[in-house]
Amino acid sequence: MRQDDGMADDPDAVAAALYALPPAEFTAARNARAALLTGAAAKAVRELRKPSVAAWAVNLLVADGQLAEAVELSRALHEAQDDLDAAELARLGRDRRALVAGLARRATALAKDAGTTLSATVVDEVSRTINAAIVDETAAAAVLTGRLVRTIGPDTDPADLPAAVGGTLPGVTPRPAPARDDLAARRARKAAEAAARQAERAASEAERERVRLEARAQKARERADLLHERADELRAELARIERDAEAADAERDAREAEASAAADRARAATRDAERARKAAEEA
Repeated sequence: MRQDDGMADDPDAVAAALYALPPAEFTAARNARAALLTGAAAKAVRELRKPSVAAWAVNLLVADGQLAEAVELSRALHEAQDDLDAAELARLGRDRRALVAGLARRATALAKDAGTTLSATVVDEVSRTINAAIVDETAAAAVLTGRLVRTIGPDTDPADLPAAVGGTLPGVTPRPAPARDDLAARRARKAAEAAARQAERAASEAERERVRLEARAQKARERADLLHERADELRAELARIERDAEAADAERDAREAEASAAADRARAATRDAERARKAAEEA
């Protein structure tokens, strides 16, 4: 294992490199590295414990630079808790669950690239550890060393954290309580941001409603236009039928007059025939 000159005698730097190795390679690499050191550094490296598979997978995330977003979310979560911003807390809670799931998948992929398949149980341990780093600054400091020996959870006692880390555990500077004026200003800003988000949601909803009603109005206009066109067609048809009916009436009257005249002629002819017959009989 090759180390930069500046880290050659730093047990924690050596440990971080060792804990990025697959657990199966850890013991031999640790012993070989300790043999190159002397004094307290050699002793510190030799005493490093082999990590669990789940702890190693979390260390891979740290070495890969994948936990920075989780730490940033942790800071936002603390600020939302300080402000008692329920809406922001709910959103951050959703973000946290999505982030933890995504990081657990990334850890699974990194482990697979290194030749190890993580079981469902191990992935659960990785998720708990990532979640602990998000919700607690002390846990985050332990996780971000990249030297976890075993996994931790949100309920892990801070006093137990040194035992979960190979090498030294960096201290955490307590986050100062926000000054009353700062807190009031932040709350006012949060309230203004919430009002702006609400106004944007209302504007979006109003626009969606406008589009929906405009679509309904357009359909109503199209239907009215079709019905007016049909009414015009029916009026034109009615006018044509009325003209045809008037013509039919005229033809009927003419034919009836012709029939009446023919009937008169037939009766006259019948009378003439009758007189001619009688005359013939009398002759």
